[in-house]
Amino acid sequence: MPVLFLIIVGAAAGFIATRIMEMKTDLVTTVVIGMFGALIGGLVLRFLLMLSGVAAGFVGAILGAMLLIWAWKALSARK
Repeated sequence: MPVLFLIIVGAAAGFIATRIMEMKTDLVTTVVIGMFGALIGGLVLRFLLMLSGVAAGFVGAILGAMLLIWAWKALSARK
């Protein structure tokens, strides 16, 4: 079933991509373009999400550290 799904999605993606890029291809080439395009696009998207995930984690760590420093100073000032 996953192979059939890949072929269907590849055909749709290839069809749309070849029409946007104004490229005339046969059905098999369109499906292959779509399948490889989905593979490349998926890898690039995962890489970008990984990078943004790391950046988001870093920003979160900085904000957490700032909150901890603020709480430390607030509690230290009470003494």
